[in-house]
Amino acid sequence: MSGTDGDIDVHVEVRYIERESSPDDGRFVFAYTITITNNGAEAATLMNRYWRITNAEGRIEEVAGPGVVGKQPRLAPSESFRYTSAAIIGTPVGSMEGHYEFVRDSGESFRTQIRPFSLSLPNVVH
Repeated sequence: MSGTDGDIDVHVEVRYIERESSPDDGRFVFAYTITITNNGAEAATLMNRYWRITNAEGRIEEVAGPGVVGKQPRLAPSESFRYTSAAIIGTPVGSMEGHYEFVRDSGESFRTQIRPFSLSLPNVVH
C-alpha cells in the first residue's frame, strides 16, 4: 500500500494486534508501520496529518493534527522516516486513507495523498 506526490513516497504495512483486541467487545486493534521517503531534490518537513478511518459498518472517524507520533520530521533528499502507530475499530474489517501536509525548505506547501489501505483480521474475506 502506498501513496505518492512524485517527491514523497509513503509505504504502509498493517498487522492485527490480537493481544490488545477484544472481538467480543467490538474492539479490533491494528498497528500500521509507515515509511515516508523523500525522493525529491529538496528537503521537506511533515507538518500535519489527516486520517479517515472507516469500519465495515460505514462508521467514519477522522483524525487530524500536527506531525506524526509527536514529531514533525524533516526529510532531506533520499531520507526516510519510519514510525508505527495504531487504529482501533469496532469491526474485523475496515480501511484507512488520508494525507500528509509538507513544507519544502523553499516554503512551498504540498500534500501527499495516502491511498486507502485495508485493516482486516488475517484470513477474513472482504
